[in-house]
Amino acid sequence: QVQLVESGGGLVQTGGSLRLSCAASGGTFSIDTMGWYRQAPGKQREAVATVTTSGFTNYADSVKGRFTISRDNAKNTIYLQMNSLKPEDTAVYFCSAYAYRASLAFQSWGQGTHVTVSS
Repeated sequence: QVQLVESGGGLVQTGGSLRLSCAASGGTFSIDTMGWYRQAPGKQREAVATVTTSGFTNYADSVKGRFTISRDNAKNTIYLQMNSLKPEDTAVYFCSAYAYRASLAFQSWGQGTHVTVSS
């Protein structure tokens, strides 16, 4: 199995910044695309940003220009730098990683970290 350990959530005022980290332990599995998703109360989980092993990134329109995802392949760790935070960014943020070994592939999830942006 793949374990994901997230850190860096918290409470911040509007306009502030936070940095999330997620470290993946793949064991015998190879880690492919990793990313951040979020789920606000009463809403569905949505993709925030993803990054491939080659560094290709993709962002939700709502965070473009404010959030930056980065990756350290040697450590199987990703980061999400969140700037100019808005109250609508308040959510539980989940780290995700696609892992594979031979013909087996699956998506793993972290336990989530809370981000609260006060107005």
